[in-house]
Amino acid sequence: MPINAVGPQRAAGPVKAVVWDVDDTLFDYASADLAGMRAHLAAEGLLARYDTADRALALWKEVTDRHWARFGAGEVEYYAQRRDRVREFLGAALDDAEADAWFGRYLGHYEAAWALFPDTVPALDALARDYRHAVLSNSALSVQEYKLSSLGLRDRFEAVLCAADLGVAKPAPEAFQAVCEALALAPGEIAYVGDEPEIDARGARDAGLLGIWLDRNGGRGDGPSGVHRITSLAELPALLRSDTRFGAPSTFG
Repeated sequence: MPINAVGPQRAAGPVKAVVWDVDDTLFDYASADLAGMRAHLAAEGLLARYDTADRALALWKEVTDRHWARFGAGEVEYYAQRRDRVREFLGAALDDAEADAWFGRYLGHYEAAWALFPDTVPALDALARDYRHAVLSNSALSVQEYKLSSLGLRDRFEAVLCAADLGVAKPAPEAFQAVCEALALAPGEIAYVGDEPEIDARGARDAGLLGIWLDRNGGRGDGPSGVHRITSLAELPALLRSDTRFGAPSTFG
């Protein structure tokens, strides 16, 4: 199924499916990551090494962002970027098994802090009858299948697609094309919801989908042109019921 030409226009027509990002969209990844790393460093006896817990957590986020960008650009595979994050954070030349073991211990603390955003289940409930649902994530399928199952959400999605398994990551149009093909829908029949204005909303827009930027914290600017901005998933049902074709009036920014 060909993707529409790159640009801010999408074919007119009703939205039939909502495709979701997971981390920091449905699932509060940032809070779980910070809480998990704080508990992990305490258990490993490493908090004092970084002067303060806040400094350690800031460094972990910085390292994570850098290596996720490498993965998104196709420079490194998913599990290699995890090992590289550990090595850079610790400043140690660990072998793969050592890095995997350290990250595995962190995962136990991270998973203990997992939680959905309060608006996630109400939004999914409100949209369940009228729209099909799927996931497109820049993670690995094994990771997101386990996470969605643990959080009680997996049965809500008819398809879960992930960059590590597709071999292509958002914002590449091929990633969005893959989910269109999985649903057997045209790009213009799909809305994509994610927390990143460029990777998620602009990427979806450029692939011909309805791009929706979930700006939970607000104050991040206007975002890309030709996408819709919401600050809570509570706004999503009304947005999808409205005339959301680009060029039509919108009260959602």
